[in-house]
Amino acid sequence: MSGLEVFDDTLTVSLTFLIVGCTYLDVNGLILIKYKKPNMQSTATSVQEYLESLPEDRKKAIEEVRAVILKHLPKGIVETMNWGMISYEVPLEVYPDTYNKKPLMFAALASQKNHMAVYLSGIYCDPALREKFENDYKASGKKMDMGKSCVRFKKLENLPLDVIGWAIGAADMETFILFAKENRRK
Repeated sequence: MSGLEVFDDTLTVSLTFLIVGCTYLDVNGLILIKYKKPNMQSTATSVQEYLESLPEDRKKAIEEVRAVILKHLPKGIVETMNWGMISYEVPLEVYPDTYNKKPLMFAALASQKNHMAVYLSGIYCDPALREKFENDYKASGKKMDMGKSCVRFKKLENLPLDVIGWAIGAADMETFILFAKENRRK
């Protein structure tokens, strides 16, 4: 058990626990602790393993969003684990000419440290798709917290699932591949 002891006006701290993710260095009896910020990227190798690793409230929310994604997912896009999150990708067998030699990410779903996120690369194929998504999201009355290609949410009730479903199905795989080819990094 950890504790504090006072001996001859000297405060002694006895440590009998380890802090996960820290580096310890003993310098002349003084233990220095270097804290390493935890990596929020999952190491799960399957979607099921990823879901089982989540706290129950996050698991329920991610499962519901995942069901919407799977219902609207364009033909040919596959669900996998990549980049530490549930990823929906164009298989390399279909489109191998990516800038990073990894499958082309169409969408993704993740539980981050302070929020959950849906990544919607597919709506960037056409500025009109992105504009419609943003307008429909705002019209839902729910607060939009959007980054470059992700929508962040803390609670499932803050996410308009019908709008997310529309966004997933808005562009087919062939259109998405053409977009990627036209915008490929040189």
